[in-house]
Amino acid sequence: MIADFPFYLSLIVAIVLLVMLANKIKVAYPVLLVVAGLLISFIPGIPMIRIDPELIFIIFLPPLLYEAAWSISWKELWKWRRIIGSFAFVVVFLTAISVAFVANYFIPGFSLALGFLLGGIVSPPDAVSAGAILKFVKVPKRMSSILEGESLLNDASSLIIFRFAMVAVATGQFVWHEAALSFSWMLIGGVGIGLLIGWIFMKVHKYLPTDANMDTILTIVAPYLMYIAAEEVHSSGVLAVVSGGLLLSNHRHRIMSASSRLRGVNVWQSLSFVLNGLVFLLIGLDLPEITSGLEGVSLSAAIGYGLLITAVLIIVRILSAYGAVVVTLIARNYISVADTRSPGFKAPILMGWTGMRGVVSLAAALSIPTQIHEGGADFPQRNLILFITFIVILTTLLIQGLTLPFLIRSLNMPSFNDYLPDEDAEEYIKRQMAKHTVEHITSNYGDMLNESQFLKYVHDKWKDKTNDDVDVKISPEVKSVYLDILNQQRMWLIDQNHNNSQVDEDLIRKHLLQIDLEEERILLIC
Repeated sequence: MIADFPFYLSLIVAIVLLVMLANKIKVAYPVLLVVAGLLISFIPGIPMIRIDPELIFIIFLPPLLYEAAWSISWKELWKWRRIIGSFAFVVVFLTAISVAFVANYFIPGFSLALGFLLGGIVSPPDAVSAGAILKFVKVPKRMSSILEGESLLNDASSLIIFRFAMVAVATGQFVWHEAALSFSWMLIGGVGIGLLIGWIFMKVHKYLPTDANMDTILTIVAPYLMYIAAEEVHSSGVLAVVSGGLLLSNHRHRIMSASSRLRGVNVWQSLSFVLNGLVFLLIGLDLPEITSGLEGVSLSAAIGYGLLITAVLIIVRILSAYGAVVVTLIARNYISVADTRSPGFKAPILMGWTGMRGVVSLAAALSIPTQIHEGGADFPQRNLILFITFIVILTTLLIQGLTLPFLIRSLNMPSFNDYLPDEDAEEYIKRQMAKHTVEHITSNYGDMLNESQFLKYVHDKWKDKTNDDVDVKISPEVKSVYLDILNQQRMWLIDQNHNNSQVDEDLIRKHLLQIDLEEERILLIC
């Protein structure tokens, strides 16, 4: 390991250069990283890379899920909860069933249990790939929100299917009532453990004398504790991290200081960048190990099976997207839905084509044991399952990943008018926040306006909505008042986010960041 350290260090440098190139040529960086990993693996003398599935599930997956939970808009997640839930659970299950029957019929030696196992492995789309591609093109906010929300939950549902299929393959039977109880515990236990640990961390952040460095360290430790605790009691570690992350994210402005939030964002952006880059580069680098275990079937036949399963995944997802539209149009007559308008034929095509697979699928395939029981028979079709998974990841990244931007531009998706236009929303926020600020100052600190030049400047600045700087001295008392004003603005923005459905949360977060920066500036100069 020490001898190969320069090689691993060079991989980090390669990731940075490749992402720069991807941004330059407007290609999603996961695609470029996988291809680069493939090319690097053919270089003579390159160390053999073996992806340890525990490395993915324990080291990589918790922080990446946690970062995604902090980034996603809870308002959007709740608004589109039905379609997100259907894609994250129902569509994943239908995909696994479809793969099971196709594999059982077309691939020699594949039982339904093995097909279901393969389906559980390849059914979840990868969030990072879609997110990296969507940043180069403009799509309606609802589409990106649904994709982000789905990606938070589909790993959990696919890994649950994977576990049940492993039991069926190993025992040769599937007891439905035991599976239902186990499934319920994985869901309830995972969410419950995540919320409990998240609540404990909330109290630690709020009541213990932590600083920005300590708060950042705690946010790094939290997802690992959530994941490991849930997995130890055989519930879903993925759901634990997601639920705990959403809880802490939703209360970040009440439990952490502005300095902690600002520094934490910088640390997490760098950490997630490195982790995401490594996992996609490792996919390509793992090709020699994957192909070396392929025996009993020709390479061309194995590639054909992989392309067949890829086609099934794409077709089922597109059909499921249209099915979701039909169900929504029927359900709107009986229940309240997020939007009663028909999305037309374009949205389901786009949703269906955003099904790139990623490292979670490969890690699940690699976690299949070589033997059914210790010292027992070899696990049937393990090497072929691993190779098919690799082909699925590679082809979906290349075919869908490279064509998705063109498809989005060709479809010319409507905006759906879910929110006010950015210019109108900006004007609304500035005007209303200025009004709220002036009212708060005059009603609570009116007697200090004539005593403090700085406080009078703040009052006039918001009253006139000007942004000119001023060089004045700030007393400790006035500084305390100004920090209270900033906090009132922060609380007003959070209230707007919760109660005003016409304002995009991304815009709210931008203004919250500006307030955090202003608070940090005042604390540093005063």
